[in-house]
Amino acid sequence: MRTPFQLIGLFLLAAGISGCIDHLAYQPIMGLFLNVFNRFVIPRIDALAGYELFANLVVAVVGAVVLVAASQVHKA
Repeated sequence: MRTPFQLIGLFLLAAGISGCIDHLAYQPIMGLFLNVFNRFVIPRIDALAGYELFANLVVAVVGAVVLVAASQVHKA
């Protein structure tokens, strides 16, 4: 990864996808690290109750946007 923003984007993308998998079925691969948002943040926000899958998909999309934006800025 060339910039810290690319690393953050990659982590958010992986965490969002992992959270979706963990919400639908158990995610054993790096679950403790990647599912922090899914297991500790989402249950504490009452507005996200019932929208856990959607929240994880939003995290994945935000990660993809950050990753692409960081790549484009680095090229310029």
